[in-house]
Amino acid sequence: MTAFATSAGESGAYRWSCELRSVNGKGLDIRLRVPDWVEGLEVALRALVAAHVARGNITLNVRVTREDAGGMVQVNNAQLSAVLTALTEIEAQAMDLGLSLAPSKATDIAVMRGVLDQTSVDQDTGPLKAAIEADVTALVQDFVQMRASEGRALAHVLHAQLDEVAALTAEAARVAEARKDEVAENLRRNLARIVENADGLDAARVAQELALLAVKSDITEEIDRLGAHVTAARDLIDAAGPVGRKLDFLMQEFNREANTLCSKAQNTELTRVGLALKALIDQMREQVQNVE
Repeated sequence: MTAFATSAGESGAYRWSCELRSVNGKGLDIRLRVPDWVEGLEVALRALVAAHVARGNITLNVRVTREDAGGMVQVNNAQLSAVLTALTEIEAQAMDLGLSLAPSKATDIAVMRGVLDQTSVDQDTGPLKAAIEADVTALVQDFVQMRASEGRALAHVLHAQLDEVAALTAEAARVAEARKDEVAENLRRNLARIVENADGLDAARVAQELALLAVKSDITEEIDRLGAHVTAARDLIDAAGPVGRKLDFLMQEFNREANTLCSKAQNTELTRVGLALKALIDQMREQVQNVE
């Protein structure tokens, strides 16, 4: 489910801004960009987000600055060495392929993640970490409320779509009932055709073929299962807690029944209903991707 929230705070000489956003995802993927020099901050914030969100691709960015001159920037030699080694390898492979790369500047390398570390005269970053964590806690709560609001709106949309599925299922049942005479006539014709060519055929095999023809034209089970799926989907939507994955699986079951109904239709009107069901179920599957 998509959502977006921002916050800003300060503590002493430090200022920070936070940005939390999410997009659809089958599972939970949390990506953080936080200052490395604030000890324990990334672990704490990752646990904080994971405690409130169960599904989605989540990105949290925290930027911290210091107003006075008490801080300084120093080179992370280990990271610089790794970056230079990687650049050397990239340039060598480019030359082997006949590609010409622009020369790397010191400023280009300096802005790479981890090459420069910000240090401070404050050795204990615990108070700063606690202040940022408290701010992010409020941010996550706002974020969750935004997702909940969107979820309520989405629930209305899904309930309306389930109403349409139920109506189409009822229409399919009416069409199937109305075509009973047509189905019976088709079976009689098929029986006559089989009897005409039944010399030397096993009577049990003839009965088996007739039973198979009857099964292929009967959509009672598909109608019943579609009705059961509608009820199950409504219960999931109204349930507390994460239900997105269960709804995603249920959409597959909806689609399976609609496909079977279409394959058994043997009737223009029933085929039309089946195709309308498939189109509606595809729309529901897209919406369900937004459910946590």
